Amino acid sequence: MLDILVVGSGLAGLTAARVLTRAGRRVRVLEAAEHVGGRVTSRVVDGFTLDAGYQVLFPAYPALRRNVDLDALDLVPIPSGAAVRSGFNVEVLGDPLHDPGSLLGTLTSRTLGVGDKLRLARLVARLKLPAPHTLLHGPDETTENYLRRQGFSTRAVDSFFRPFFGGVFLRRDLHTSARLFRYYLRMLVDGGAALPRGGVGEVTAQLAGGTDVTTGIRVTRLVPQEGGGAVTAVTTAGEIEARGVIVATDPDAAGQLTGEALSRGSLGSTYLYYASSHPLDTQPRLLLRPSAGLINNAQWISNVIPERAPEGQHLLAVSVLELPGEDDAALDAAVRAELSGWYGDGVRNLRTLAVERIAHAQFLQPPEFSTTLAGHATGLPSVLIASEVTSMSSVQGAMESGEKAAAILLGDLAGMSRPRGA
Repeated sequence: MLDILVVGSGLAGLTAARVLTRAGRRVRVLEAAEHVGGRVTSRVVDGFTLDAGYQVLFPAYPALRRNVDLDALDLVPIPSGAAVRSGFNVEVLGDPLHDPGSLLGTLTSRTLGVGDKLRLARLVARLKLPAPHTLLHGPDETTENYLRRQGFSTRAVDSFFRPFFGGVFLRRDLHTSARLFRYYLRMLVDGGAALPRGGVGEVTAQLAGGTDVTTGIRVTRLVPQEGGGAVTAVTTAGEIEARGVIVATDPDAAGQLTGEALSRGSLGSTYLYYASSHPLDTQPRLLLRPSAGLINNAQWISNVIPERAPEGQHLLAVSVLELPGEDDAALDAAVRAELSGWYGDGVRNLRTLAVERIAHAQFLQPPEFSTTLAGHATGLPSVLIASEVTSMSSVQGAMESGEKAAAILLGDLAGMSRPRGA
C-alpha cells in the first residue's frame, strides 16, 4: 500500500510529492494528461520552444526558492519595466539602476510623468519595509482604486498599470485585490522577472525528478475504506490503495472527486505564437498596448533568449486576455491587423506557429477574496486538497499549497503554520 497518492501533476501536486518523498514517504503521482506540469509546460514546434501561455517567473517567490534550484534553471532576466507601443511610437520605461538602457526613455516618458515617477518611487520604498507576506493582509480594495488613491494620473493607470498588471491578473480592469498588487510589485522589486533558458517546463521537470509519476491515468472516484486510515482510488487503470490522498487537480475536477465546493470562478486567456525570418523588433522588454484591443502585451522571446528559436529565426508571443469568440483563423487575422499598427507590412513575414486557448488560467481574486479561500481538509477521511485556490493564483500559491498539504500529512507544525505568501 502506498503512503500517499497524489492526484494531479501540476505545481501543487509535484511540490507536495517532492516534499513527502524527501521525508521518506512512499508516494505516487497520477496524471490524467499525457504530460506532467499542468499549465507549467513547454513544447517544441518547428524548432521553436513555446511555453504554455506567456509565463515568466518571479525568482523572489519564497516557495519557488525553497523547492527549486534556480541556478539549475539557468534563468535569463527580463529587462525591468516595459516598452509602451502606440502605433510606431515606443516609450521605454524601466529602472535605470538595473536597466541602464531604459534611462533616456524613462526620463522623457509621457506615460509616467515626473509626478507619477516620484509616486512610484515612494510606493516601492514603502512596500520594501515590511516582510513581503504581510502585504497580503490589511485593508483591501481594487487595484485601480488603490492606484488612484496614491495619486497616479489617469494616463499612468490606463497606459502602464492597466496593460502591465493586466498581464499578471489576466484582466485589464484592475478590479483584482490591491493586496495582490502590492505583493506582486514587491516580488518584482526584490527579484525581477526571468525566463528559464530551456522553457518554463524546466521547473516542472526539476520538481518531477526523482518522483514516481505516471501519466495517462485518470482517477474517477475516491472511496475511504471502512475503519478509516486508508483510501481506495478508482482509476482508469484499476484500483490503488493509499494511506492518504492529496487531490491536486484543477478546481472543478477536485470538486468532483472530493465533493467540496472549490470553484472560485475562472479567467481564461489566449496566446498566439509567431515566427519571423526577419528581425521586426530588437526590443527585449515586454511590449504593452495601452489602447483597448485584442492584444494586451507581447514579447519577442528570441530577443531575450535566442536559443528559443532556430538560428536566424525570431519568436514573438502575443497575449490576448479572455477567450475571444472568433475561431483561430479569424483571431489570428485580427491580431495581425493590430500588429500591423506596430510593424506595418512587416507582419507579412510572420508565420503562425500556434494559437493556444487556456480556459482556466486563474481564478477570480477580487478584494477580500482571501476570506473565501478553500481549505486543505475535505469531508473524505485522509483526503486533502493541494491547489492555488487555498492561497492565490500564482506559482507561489500553487507551490505553497502543495507544501502545506504535505506538512499536514507529516505533522510538520512549522510548515503548517507558515503564513500565506511567506
